[in-house]
Amino acid sequence: MRIVLVEDNVSLAHGIENALKDQGHAVDWLSDGAEGAAFLTTESADLAIIDVNLPGLSGFEIVRHIRSAGHAVPVLMLTARSELVDRIEGLDAGADDYLVKPFEMAELCARIRALARRQPNLQKGNLQIGALRFDRTSRLLSGPNGPIDLPRRELALFECLVDHSGRIVSKDRIADTLYGVGSDVEANAVELLISRLRRKLAGAGVTIRTARGLGYLMDDAPE
Repeated sequence: MRIVLVEDNVSLAHGIENALKDQGHAVDWLSDGAEGAAFLTTESADLAIIDVNLPGLSGFEIVRHIRSAGHAVPVLMLTARSELVDRIEGLDAGADDYLVKPFEMAELCARIRALARRQPNLQKGNLQIGALRFDRTSRLLSGPNGPIDLPRRELALFECLVDHSGRIVSKDRIADTLYGVGSDVEANAVELLISRLRRKLAGAGVTIRTARGLGYLMDDAPE
């Protein structure tokens, strides 16, 4: 998934970012509330993690801003406030879940998985395409010959393509999803990952097509 993190505590932000990247997610980190609100209203994201106490705008204000703009991205709020009135304010502003600091990274990741399952395109725990079976909860991919072990970035690429199965995904969108917006990656990084993924999925009844000048498309139709 592509996750936006708005948190001004640098050490905490780095810890969350590393934990999420270890899970194969792309993370865009912002430390200012106003910048976070602007980013979330102009860039696509699968999920947002937003601290309450931020410079610029508070987390409550960010959520109200993106909801008033019509964005339904799932939001997990982080805060040192444990009072009921603060949790209610966050949920009433439009947040989907609330996590009080300090917390364990394992719980954060579990809450992210729970929020992801609520998204329309991620509601089913298991997905079948061609001869491939993907368990979204455990993030395990299996083919006709058993489990397919993919490094986290190739697995994230597979998720990105399969979530848009039958539709073209631009190279820029793939790069943003895998590395984050504005990441300094080589121009052929996506092409190399596509090539590796194609080799590992060979014989599984799935085709990754190249739409020249447009991007890539995954489906279960033969070449």
